[in-house]
Amino acid sequence: MKMTFRWYGEKDSIPLSYIRQIPNVSGVVTAVYEVPVGEVWPLEKIQHLKDLCDKAGLEMEVIESVPVHEDIKLGKPTRDRYIANYIQNIKNLGKVGVKCICYNFMPVFDWLRTDLKKVNDDGSNSLCYCHDTLMKLDPKNLHLPGWDESYSLDELNALLDEYKNVSHEQLFDNLVYFLKAIMPACDETGISMAIHPDDPPWDMFNLPRIITSKESYDEMIRRVPNIHNGFTFCTGSLGAGRNNDLIDMAKTYANRIYFAHIRQLKFDNELDFTEAGHLTSMGDLDIYGIVKALVEGGFKGYVRPDHGRNIWGEDGKPGYGLYDRALGAMYLNGLFEAIEKEKK
Repeated sequence: MKMTFRWYGEKDSIPLSYIRQIPNVSGVVTAVYEVPVGEVWPLEKIQHLKDLCDKAGLEMEVIESVPVHEDIKLGKPTRDRYIANYIQNIKNLGKVGVKCICYNFMPVFDWLRTDLKKVNDDGSNSLCYCHDTLMKLDPKNLHLPGWDESYSLDELNALLDEYKNVSHEQLFDNLVYFLKAIMPACDETGISMAIHPDDPPWDMFNLPRIITSKESYDEMIRRVPNIHNGFTFCTGSLGAGRNNDLIDMAKTYANRIYFAHIRQLKFDNELDFTEAGHLTSMGDLDIYGIVKALVEGGFKGYVRPDHGRNIWGEDGKPGYGLYDRALGAMYLNGLFEAIEKEKK
């Protein structure tokens, strides 16, 4: 296991020197953020990030993420051009020693929340999701907390209309087409692709979501068996689906889980949840049991503490402040160390 920490580049309020001081954090997870989705990342920009990390004594072996263009997800005739660009990005990242790319295949939106700063009983604040609140929003005039609104309303509405004709099966077929096209580049560079599950793992605004469960994982491996086709095991995303057995999934797919996002949820009802501190006792996910299952399954990938609260007066990027994620890293370090020693 390698413990990592999300870093949003030079504009991040958290400097690399602070991350370097968190015990056992070997590297950061970052990306080139200023290049439009679907275009090639210039090698000099990638190298610049790598140089910054090297200077701080941190590795840059995981990229989160290289976004997938909507034309690929939609299966449009233009997808091959964007796939060719994606292949070049894989090759460029391989040149600087990247080992894993986290990505998602969620149409239009990635993670969705309805409040970025819900105040908790202890005075901290955190991300939360209320399904009724989300469903009351007008899809034709959407303004979502945390969504970067990278599309104008006209562009958004045009995309929503295009997806009306895309079924779950078609979207999965388009994912398989994409993966089969990029696997030779992964074989060449040794980079593993780690798909992030849909967050939350159910359809939104009539948009199909397809990476939601054990069945999704089985289908991906069956249709693209290449060893470089794997998963980002996000406990918060998969855990929001109350029917998912995270302990079973962690152990079953440990050798295909190349990246683990570990965070805690506290359920308000079947669909609504608030993100809590990482400890098992602070929420409804058995973080200890999940880590134990990963270790017992032979997991050897990258880990990062996911979505922390804002604590101790910090007003950080929602989900990505310093203090609570650092505490989460230490808790996870302790679990992994104890369980790995028990196993030996």
